[in-house]
Amino acid sequence: MFNLVIFGAPGSGKGTQSKKLIDRYGLTHISTGEVLRSQIAAGTELGKIADSYISKGHLIPDDLMVDILASEVDRLRPTSNGFIFDGFPRTIPQADALKKMLEQRGEEVHSVIGLEVADEELMERLIKRGAESGRADDNPETIGNRLKVYHSTTSPLRDYYNKEGKYTPIHGSGQVEDIFSNIVNAIDSHPALKA
Repeated sequence: MFNLVIFGAPGSGKGTQSKKLIDRYGLTHISTGEVLRSQIAAGTELGKIADSYISKGHLIPDDLMVDILASEVDRLRPTSNGFIFDGFPRTIPQADALKKMLEQRGEEVHSVIGLEVADEELMERLIKRGAESGRADDNPETIGNRLKVYHSTTSPLRDYYNKEGKYTPIHGSGQVEDIFSNIVNAIDSHPALKA
């Protein structure tokens, strides 16, 4: 199995590149938002607990989120070549929890791809996306707040994964295909894929 975390600020192209990586490597996409919605819709025990937080506007505790991810990994693992984690981890405690959960299954995060895009470009992309999609949260004030939160809570993960030798920065500006080609070059040189 090959497990990948895709990492970057809102608007950096994670969703676009994730789709292309899934097609190329046959990875199973695990998006925390989608997993939560499906657990809640299915009325699972974990979904009911998660809903009790979400319905009150609270963040889901890390340990509950990891339990939900673990059940998803266990369900999908028999038919998967590996996973691409999108939207998780967002903090260092979450990265520690993900590492422990995967180790318990004899797995690990092999590579972390970081899409690096300047804030000015992210702002332009998200405002454009908001105009095209009508997403209410893609306005300058909200985008500015989301980028502040990203830089303060999520970007320390870059250092965390750098220390583990797993972080690969990818310049996230330019043509989608060129960015994808740079990601593929980084992944294809990974020893876990040559094993």
